[in-house]
Amino acid sequence: MTSSAPVTPSLDGLTLGDIVAESSFPLTRDSLVRYAGASGDFNPIHYRDDVAHAVGLPGVLAHGMLTMGLAIQPVVDWVGDSSRVLDYQVRFTRPVPVDPDLGAVVTVVAKVGALDTDAGVARIDLTVTFNSVTVLGKAQARVSLV
Repeated sequence: MTSSAPVTPSLDGLTLGDIVAESSFPLTRDSLVRYAGASGDFNPIHYRDDVAHAVGLPGVLAHGMLTMGLAIQPVVDWVGDSSRVLDYQVRFTRPVPVDPDLGAVVTVVAKVGALDTDAGVARIDLTVTFNSVTVLGKAQARVSLV
């Protein structure tokens, strides 16, 4: 079995508004505990309902950085190499509550927002939602396609 290097998408084949990637990411309370261990972020609002409620939250919330990390993954998969992501920024606009039984599903749609043909760079605009509500605002990545 042979494997080949991923093929970088062509800037010439893109137009504004093209959807280049879509993904859904199921989260559970277990996901949050694993992320806390990996990140070192053991803030109890991410695993204890009583603490989350005591500070006025609806319940346990997903880590913002976890949501941000999930959101860029479809772009990395599409472009084929994480080093092609030149810049990535988001605004945290709404939390992602993770139900103890049902969990949560974060959905990402990545669209071409701008093309800089001289630089060989595409701006990819991300729509990141939970229950059809946007949770990351102005989520954008600039990717090199040369």
